[in-house]
Amino acid sequence: MLYHQDMNLARPVAAMRSIVDPLQVSRFLQVYDDAAVQKGIKVSIGFNFDEYVSITRATPTKGPTYPSFVPHRSPITLGEGYWLMGVDKNNEVVLLEAARLFDLSHSNFAEHLESLKAFYADPTVHAHPQDRCTCIAPSAKKMTGKVAYHGDRWVRRDLRGQGITRIMTGIARGVSFAMWAPDFLCALVAGRRLDKGRVYGYAHYEPGGAKLQLMEGGVVDDDWLVWLTSDELRSLVDRQDISELNVGSSFPPTSASCT
Repeated sequence: MLYHQDMNLARPVAAMRSIVDPLQVSRFLQVYDDAAVQKGIKVSIGFNFDEYVSITRATPTKGPTYPSFVPHRSPITLGEGYWLMGVDKNNEVVLLEAARLFDLSHSNFAEHLESLKAFYADPTVHAHPQDRCTCIAPSAKKMTGKVAYHGDRWVRRDLRGQGITRIMTGIARGVSFAMWAPDFLCALVAGRRLDKGRVYGYAHYEPGGAKLQLMEGGVVDDDWLVWLTSDELRSLVDRQDISELNVGSSFPPTSASCT
């Protein structure tokens, strides 16, 4: 089963019961959690991001966590973010991922990125003078309302290419849907990951998601934007589509046309 670090998960899930079928989500999550167990991995969920940062800093080979998930740079209100961790039979960390909800009722994802508010609660205080982000993906400007952002994924090298990423993707989507029923679920990914088939099941993708420079941590990225709409996410959960566990990436090479 999916182990809970913080039982307060019940509160945000309960708030969504009028629009989310918890039994359907439970069945969806069970498929992916069972797949993790079969690979000898126990997955847990947490909500304390100070704890998350302490885990990531103690995890060998994992790069710096983006400030989006670092509390003293970008605080996350309880119920508006979570993280997933997988451990092996020796209780060693083998995978990590984080997610948070942005309320963009009066903004859009492109503006949120370019203002650096996607990374810092107050860019005027926390951002370095040379920090910058450019977003030219056209669809980012159309992403408004409740936007679930997934990021900071890490899988231990010896487990890569074994379907672990697909399992984590399924669990994260189920949890985000249960907690938030977002208008959009999105991520920023490097083009090389698309070419190597390391990104799974997003219906849409565009280049120019974020040309990013963050001086702290030496972040220099040129990422694609990938996403699902609310209807696509709901359909994925409702139809119990687990084909991702058995097939390759849904993405053609990045030279192909977008969306």
